[in-house]
Amino acid sequence: MTTKLPSRLHHTAYVSSDLEATRHFYEDIIGLPLSACWTEIDHLFGKDRTYCHLFFDLADGSALAFFQFADPEDQALFGPELPPSPFRHIALCVDKETQAGIEERIQKAGIQPPKTYALEHGYCRSVYVEDPDGMIVEFTCDDPRAASGAEERKAKAHAELKRWLDGDHSNNNPFRHEEAA
Repeated sequence: MTTKLPSRLHHTAYVSSDLEATRHFYEDIIGLPLSACWTEIDHLFGKDRTYCHLFFDLADGSALAFFQFADPEDQALFGPELPPSPFRHIALCVDKETQAGIEERIQKAGIQPPKTYALEHGYCRSVYVEDPDGMIVEFTCDDPRAASGAEERKAKAHAELKRWLDGDHSNNNPFRHEEAA
């Protein structure tokens, strides 16, 4: 039986401590247009909660969404509490021109390392930047050579996971020259 996959990401959702700072970052610096601002009251988790959420469009019709609660207690309960980590982020696919434009706007905005950096993964080049709440957003430009091996990687994915779980942590990225320690 084949399961039909979701057609695309609809939106992601995060809590913002300052919606105007979030708007400025995503719209003015990154370049994602603000497409909706909804204010709602819902009965959630035992009480009425008032919140506002913003949506920023991506080219495929999906969006990044951010919430802010009117009640400071709700904001504290649901707000961004985890410290920034490069291993907890959202990655957005961009082409070289878009990535270069984002990097230029990041620099013009005065955002400096460690709040922004680039990594060459081999199969893609990624630019990372922290948003106003410390969430890391990655802008990834795929290397065109990576697409040619996608079917083979998919066929080997379970075996590669088993290899890792069995303790073999050697590098399997043919685009990188260094071996993992």
